Amino acid sequence: MQQDNRLGIVVSGSLSKGVEVRLDNSTSVEDMVVGRYVTIEGQKQRFFGMISDVSLGVTDPNLSLKPPDTNDSFLTEVLVGSGTYGQLQVMPYLTIGGNVASIIEGPQPVKTIPSHFATVNLAQQSDIELVFGKEDKERFWIGNPLDMETKLCLSLPEFVKRSNGVFGKSGTGKTFLTRMLLIGMLQKGACVNLVFDMHSEYGWAGTSEKGRTVKALKQLFPAKVAVFTLDEDNSRRRGVSTDFVVRMGYDEIEPEDISLLRQTLNLTDQAVEAVYQVKRRFGKDWLRCTTELEDSEETREVLNQLNIHDSTFQNLQRGLNTIRRLPFIQERSPNKVVQQVLEYLVRGTNVVLEFGRYTDITAYILVANLLTRRIYSHYRERVEQAMADGTAYPTPLVITIEEAHKFLNPEVAKQTIFGTIAREMRKYNTTLLVIDQRPSGIDDEVMSQLGTKITCLLDNERDRDSVLAGIPGKGELKSVLAKLATKQQALIFGHAVPMPVAFQPREYGSAESYKHFTDFEDSDEQSEKDIEELWD
Repeated sequence: MQQDNRLGIVVSGSLSKGVEVRLDNSTSVEDMVVGRYVTIEGQKQRFFGMISDVSLGVTDPNLSLKPPDTNDSFLTEVLVGSGTYGQLQVMPYLTIGGNVASIIEGPQPVKTIPSHFATVNLAQQSDIELVFGKEDKERFWIGNPLDMETKLCLSLPEFVKRSNGVFGKSGTGKTFLTRMLLIGMLQKGACVNLVFDMHSEYGWAGTSEKGRTVKALKQLFPAKVAVFTLDEDNSRRRGVSTDFVVRMGYDEIEPEDISLLRQTLNLTDQAVEAVYQVKRRFGKDWLRCTTELEDSEETREVLNQLNIHDSTFQNLQRGLNTIRRLPFIQERSPNKVVQQVLEYLVRGTNVVLEFGRYTDITAYILVANLLTRRIYSHYRERVEQAMADGTAYPTPLVITIEEAHKFLNPEVAKQTIFGTIAREMRKYNTTLLVIDQRPSGIDDEVMSQLGTKITCLLDNERDRDSVLAGIPGKGELKSVLAKLATKQQALIFGHAVPMPVAFQPREYGSAESYKHFTDFEDSDEQSEKDIEELWD
């Protein structure tokens, strides 16, 4: 290790709270940044950790009570190091060498701490690569650790094994990060994606952190992505090359779809229960029949037979009429959208469903829930058949939803397909990628099942507590999270990474950056040609 990488020595600490590091006189405390990586050279092991706090110390309390005259530069220089010093709080996460297990099996979780006076150094690129690996056919470069030039790589096969979440307050870059993750999954072929694109950011074109229009999935991977749209006029005005225009029939909507809309449609519990009763009475045509029933003696007789109170029925009719007024809902749909989506997914083509002007939460929840329930049912049948036949399982499916707390709040999480998928942890080769600015609104059980979480800055204390619940070293990570910049910085932790990482996402949106988002197996020459054809 080069001498200029040395920071200081360990002077105290514990396994639960981390170790305290006293900085050398030659190390400026102002160069130390929360979230930065260090290595610690113990007597028997080498440790890899992260700076969680920076502070100042004095050897004589009188220096704090009666500080020296700062105009006397000589006296100030004498006191620095002898009477005053800088110190770090470092949380060791891994051992990366020095014992048999670390050498044979690679980085291991820490079970002890380094001894007194162990040397602390800045982590180097070789250390980062040892812990996180190099970019290859499975690992995707997502950014750089804070204040470091080394690449931070994420194992996509491990990432898609469980449901995951991207969080952060509005304007911090959640959409940007999600787009990067989706690009990585496509580039590495880790799964097939179904993206419910509420704000038209992932399909044809999106918006960069600086507000510029940037290329999205369809333009980067034209042969691997299909764009579905609910709003054909909006897509045409934006110049989007769509593959399918979504129309839904009344007969495709089931009581389970209405149940999730109880809050947005302002339905009473009795009205939700009445949905199942009218479905049994009228069959597949239940929605049209229910909304067309007029105030008459015959209608009152029907309601009496179904034991539905008149006020309950009026509440239900108002809610169902809201759905009927959605422009993409028709009495009969010429093409079954579920079957169309499945055909693309089964052959390995990723599907992005753009909502265009229909960003009302009612439309979003209705469509996302309706499609997800049926597609998940299909995947479950395929996996069960594969288990019975001993054949290959279907390609893993990742379903991306925004405004996740609307689907996964404590009141509905246990009843929705999204809660089921999150809790089953890829039981049927299906997982979620949830995007939200209010993680505290998501059911605690669901949050605990998310394998990997990426969070940008969160101002709300409850949101920070929710994201970090159950994580070892929560207090230290909470400090790191609170100090993230308002944009282009994030903290990632969980199943797909060996330890928490504060990082800056990689550049995206320039012609040069697009060259890195072609298929990994393509040659450099072919990549250059593809870029020229697409963007020049």
